[in-house]
Amino acid sequence: MITDLTAGPARQLNQEMSQARKLETSRGFPPVIGVDPRVLVLGSLPGQASLAARQYYAQPRNAFWMIMGELCGARPELGYADRLGKLKHAGIAVWDVLYEAARPGSLDSSIVAGSQTVNDIAALVSRHTTIRLIAFNGQKAAEVFRRRVAPTLARVDLETVTLPSTSPAYASLRRTEKLARWRRALKPHLPEAIA
Repeated sequence: MITDLTAGPARQLNQEMSQARKLETSRGFPPVIGVDPRVLVLGSLPGQASLAARQYYAQPRNAFWMIMGELCGARPELGYADRLGKLKHAGIAVWDVLYEAARPGSLDSSIVAGSQTVNDIAALVSRHTTIRLIAFNGQKAAEVFRRRVAPTLARVDLETVTLPSTSPAYASLRRTEKLARWRRALKPHLPEAIA
């Protein structure tokens, strides 16, 4: 049987792949990880402000650093290197599920299907056996992880939790509500002196 690639879902995927080739590919950053991480926070892919600044969560209205400031002292007013140091000291690692993808703008919903390459998260959690919790910063990170990364994991002792996105685009929860959910999920995994 010959498949007509110009009809239905196959045609749509073909069009998306063509669009992806025309767009510049966004590529993420290496993981931020200390000696004995206990929590791995996974986003989807850095947005345009983060890519321009070469820093995780550089968009000023993103709630990530406000939340991390409350949880472990990595406050937005600190320098970037100091914030990363606070995360590492607290046992929090940060990375993205996607290594690269075509995406016009910064919205997760704009990531072009078929253009995604995932990071080798399985290797990271195999090397860092102290990681007990993977916390997804938003639904897109959780969705891509479950579909593309989870089947490759050798470890079965990992807890996962999907948290509300810290992005300003996710406005259905106030920052205080986001903070409460993040605190509830991460606090049991942080050192007592920090939690």
